[in-house]
Amino acid sequence: MTALAFASLDLNDYTASLNAQMQGRQAEDILRIALRDLFPGQIALVSSFGAESAVLLHLVAQVDKATPVLFLDTGKLFDETLKYRDEMIARLGLTDVRVLTPDPKLLAAQDDGGTLWFRDAEACCRIRKVEPLARGLKPFAAWINGRKRFQAGTRQHIPLVEADGARLKFNPLANWGPAEIEAYFTRYDLPRHPLVAQGYPSIGCAPCTHPVATGEDARAGRWQGSEKTECGIHTAPVPPATSLIY
Repeated sequence: MTALAFASLDLNDYTASLNAQMQGRQAEDILRIALRDLFPGQIALVSSFGAESAVLLHLVAQVDKATPVLFLDTGKLFDETLKYRDEMIARLGLTDVRVLTPDPKLLAAQDDGGTLWFRDAEACCRIRKVEPLARGLKPFAAWINGRKRFQAGTRQHIPLVEADGARLKFNPLANWGPAEIEAYFTRYDLPRHPLVAQGYPSIGCAPCTHPVATGEDARAGRWQGSEKTECGIHTAPVPPATSLIY
């Protein structure tokens, strides 16, 4: 699809049409259509290289190892995540992993001591995740992420495709459950994030991620003790980078 053709679309109608077409399709088919047919050269995968990320990374690599992969290095990640990222890049042969980091000027102005996560988690996520992702997504008309409906009550109704501001967002694993994820790891002998064995089914920044008790939502260990459930990149459309002024 050309940029001009995409810009002329009514995104709500187009998203509804795509969702109807994608119903019942396998994740592999959704990714192949998105990467090869709809948005060749105009779509990126956003990956945290977290607990379940290997599945979607592997699926995308089967279609095109050169797919841009955007990774948010917030400066607060577990060392295990950074090592796992490097392991997965080598394992899957990914050739275009782009590391997005916070703007040093924003950090100096708002988080010079590195403790903003404790004082204002929302603001910390804005400058360490939302703003860098906005910059990273600027060249793209669409993006892919790995959210699944079972992960939390707030994710129960996510569609396979949704409008995200002026972009489209693909959720090809939306209807996958834990059993399907586990089966995929086993089938392809994918390495596990080392923190999963320590009780971390969802892994974000080290200060704001804790182990989860049996029976809790997979994301119950994120921002414990607060009402916060998402970092912000999925709660509202990712805005143009130029509009992020704090």
